[in-house]
Amino acid sequence: MSDSLERLHAAVMAARHADPDDSRTARLMRSGRAKMAKKVAEEAAEVAIDAVAGTPDALVRESADLLYNLTVLWAAAGVEPADIWSEMDRRERLLGIAEKLPKGAVKPTAKLTKRPSMGTRPIVAIEGGHLRKHR
Repeated sequence: MSDSLERLHAAVMAARHADPDDSRTARLMRSGRAKMAKKVAEEAAEVAIDAVAGTPDALVRESADLLYNLTVLWAAAGVEPADIWSEMDRRERLLGIAEKLPKGAVKPTAKLTKRPSMGTRPIVAIEGGHLRKHR
């Protein structure tokens, strides 16, 4: 998947100076970051709606739209896919690949060479729509 996003990023970078009448990417790039961020938020909402509605085909299409708009926003902000992969690697070292880093838990510059013990973290589960933590 990272190869696909890197190719998408390269295509976005190549299209950013194209004629906005011919290129949606060029049009988005000229619309400004606020418009790009709004598109990311809209697509994320559509992804969530399709996930809840249980429509996998729509979820796939909207997810692809979200990744496209996110990649356009990255390009406008000067963020490279490699920057994202580095952050993902850092988080994996901190908590494991399937965990989200808690807000304010560890500063972005922190470097750990070893994962923390899995036994010290709470197990989080969603039961009947309610978040529950178990030790």
